[in-house]
Amino acid sequence: MLVTTEVRTDAIRIASYRCDAGPDAQPFTELHEGHSVSYVRRGSFGYRTRGNAYELVAGSVLVGCPGDEYVCTHDHHVCGDECLAFHLSPGFVDLIGGDRKTWRTGGVPPLAELVVIGELAQAAADGQSDVGLDELGMWFASRFVEVVSGRAKPKLPSPAISRDRRRAVDAAMWIDANLQHDIGLEGAAAEAGLSSFHFLRLFSQVLGVTPHQYLVRSRLRHAARLLADDDSRPVTEVALDVGFADLSNFVRTFHRAAGVSPGGFRKAARGDRKILQERIAALLDDGLLINTSSRKPSCTTTSD
Repeated sequence: MLVTTEVRTDAIRIASYRCDAGPDAQPFTELHEGHSVSYVRRGSFGYRTRGNAYELVAGSVLVGCPGDEYVCTHDHHVCGDECLAFHLSPGFVDLIGGDRKTWRTGGVPPLAELVVIGELAQAAADGQSDVGLDELGMWFASRFVEVVSGRAKPKLPSPAISRDRRRAVDAAMWIDANLQHDIGLEGAAAEAGLSSFHFLRLFSQVLGVTPHQYLVRSRLRHAARLLADDDSRPVTEVALDVGFADLSNFVRTFHRAAGVSPGGFRKAARGDRKILQERIAALLDDGLLINTSSRKPSCTTTSD
């Protein structure tokens, strides 16, 4: 496991995790020392905690609660995984709220409201955005609390045999790789070698979202990264590149997810702090915002 600390402030510590473990790796028990939300940006892995099992794919969120033991497994993917983890101070957790049930969610499937911010944060971590990574981390964490607390209790994935879990994960990888095409339920089911009904039930059972929901959120995730990386590409071209056939639908869907238009999101990626501050002003007072965003990043790399 390669761990790189990207930013460290009083409120938040942000680290990149790159894991090369595969199906032959022996899983072991680990412990969450504090509250954290980790955005899965590549690959897939299993997450087992408090007797529940989750399959996390690109766009999912791993939720850490202090004192919880967990095990990560790598049964269904051979090329590893990458996460951007936001480790939160107790004071910041008190500020953004969230009850015990929220922080013991365990694993969250790809949600439109989170994937767009996750990709912007990843762009900032890669040096492709002028916005402060600590501000984005606070935005992501507060948005997580807002979204998860406002929803009905997430339905836990039902038990599934290993072969079916792998089929669902492989199908998600295929959808993500082909999102620019017109993918329907029948086509995705045929790729998985299953009937449409069986595929829909299996995919939803294992990953917590329907194939169509995963497709739309994958498109939003890729669109967010394109908007953050390139400020010269027209929004219409971005929409078409990720599989949205209608610009108005893309703009409406993106705005509903991010809370800003694609153009506003691009401005935020270029360092327009006003947009970011408006999103977290209700949660952060000016003193905390200045104290945390003005600190210089502390970059260290470790391997364990």
